Amino acid sequence: MRLRALLDTDALGLKLLDGEDELDRTVRGVMTTDLRDPSRYLSGGELVLTGLAWRRDAKDSEPFVRILVQAGVAALAAGEAELGDVPDDLVVACARHHLPLFAVHESVAFATITEHVVRQVSGERAGDLAAVVDRHRRMMTSGPAGGGPDVVLDLLGSDLDLRAWVLSPTGRLIAGPKAVGGLPADVCARLAAEHLAATRTGRRGPHRTSVASTPYSLFPVRSGGRAPQAARDVRETVLSDWLLAVEADAGDWPGERLDLLYGVTQLIAVERDRRDASRTVRRRLAQEVLELVRTGAAPTEIAARLRVAAPVLLPGLGAAPHWQVVVARVEWANDAVEAGPAAQALLEEILVDPVSTGPEPSDRIAVAHTGDEAMALVPLPAVSSEHDGSETGILADALLDSVREPLTAGLNDDGRVTLGVSAAVHSAEGLRGALEEARHARRVAAARPGRVCAAGHQELASHVLLLPFVPDDVRRAFTARLLDPLRDYDRRHRAELIPTLEAFLDCDGSWTRCANRLHLHVNTLRYRVGRIEQLTGRDLSRLEDKLDFFLALRMS
Repeated sequence: MRLRALLDTDALGLKLLDGEDELDRTVRGVMTTDLRDPSRYLSGGELVLTGLAWRRDAKDSEPFVRILVQAGVAALAAGEAELGDVPDDLVVACARHHLPLFAVHESVAFATITEHVVRQVSGERAGDLAAVVDRHRRMMTSGPAGGGPDVVLDLLGSDLDLRAWVLSPTGRLIAGPKAVGGLPADVCARLAAEHLAATRTGRRGPHRTSVASTPYSLFPVRSGGRAPQAARDVRETVLSDWLLAVEADAGDWPGERLDLLYGVTQLIAVERDRRDASRTVRRRLAQEVLELVRTGAAPTEIAARLRVAAPVLLPGLGAAPHWQVVVARVEWANDAVEAGPAAQALLEEILVDPVSTGPEPSDRIAVAHTGDEAMALVPLPAVSSEHDGSETGILADALLDSVREPLTAGLNDDGRVTLGVSAAVHSAEGLRGALEEARHARRVAAARPGRVCAAGHQELASHVLLLPFVPDDVRRAFTARLLDPLRDYDRRHRAELIPTLEAFLDCDGSWTRCANRLHLHVNTLRYRVGRIEQLTGRDLSRLEDKLDFFLALRMS
């Protein structure tokens, strides 16, 4: 469609401020943003809608417009709701760069313009398809109070008999048709894993799969309506983008129906961006508090910032909370991929509060990132003094149990996610120690095999703390020297020397308890231990040799 057609549409109420000579430009999409630099989400040809929240003063307009022009957008439409009139400095910047500029009256919702552009760009719909698209405007204009994505999913069900759900990349159910209900958690996790695995191959959606003989088509929901080719590297967003799961096989769908579903994903992306923007204050608070903690600021200064953060992060709880720190790191084989934002988005996703009575899970965490590492400041309700907070706080393994399958698929064979969780602390004085504790725990997790690993403060025994700092080649050589003879013997004779050694050490060298655990006669156990000592040249009655075996097993 042409820009001129937008200006001629009375229902949109657009006013041209500059660029009359450019009205024959073609619009290929629409994006709503208040980012200071939205270039990573632009592919060219978009009508960019902005509420001007990025503008702090007059000097911000020039770089913002320059970024849009370099990205090849068709035009800019600025809302009047925030500042009243569109600032003159923005008009001048657009005129200088020949970027058409429209003013959007405060009575017109951006969602109305988005729906109109999506419908026009996708072409005329026929019959029931047109009816569904017409209703999208009501869904997005009404905002969260009107139901958000749930409304459009209800319309897909009632008008096209399509059951569909919006899922996070970890398989969390975000929205679904009220008449149908949610998907089982295991199905959500499986669909998310299938989507992430397909995304990593670079194939264009929708991705078709089946779970328990039920067909599904998976459509990516890209933030800001970003086109697939616009991301510099798929790994930058694979762990943060939502997906639309439709219970149908889209393999034989006509182009009109595919266009409709892609239009739906663009509308859902508006909600995705809204929720992301709502985290801005929490992110800033986290950055400020964690920067104070990291640089060793006085506890009184940290406590003052916490008092500011508490009402935002714990609305209605009142009492001063305990705090935990969670540290995450996303590592890719290609170091050129920026991993910090991915780690931040991932922590925000897996720490979202699942116990919520509102229209969406309440975010009670604040996440910041420095380099490739993300840090979350997690407030907890006050716990009794006789506990350390672990009973009511976050447990490391629990964080990853339900998301391990999809994350592993998204990481493929060239990425890792490692997390560390601190104990709960009840004052600003304890936060620096909690941050270091969480970082140490993450290093312990990084020393383990697997794509997705976590460790908590309970695991920071002295010997475990040392293991991540031993060079890999030294650890491999030490483990091989002690355990390879036993493994070789077990393969040849099925003697189970390794399980016997583990049980013997776990029973503190007690012959009776170990024999009972393994359901062996004590003489058989003595024979096996003797064989272990013969093959390795070690003496399991000596503390030093027991410790060496213990460490070798932990590192294997």
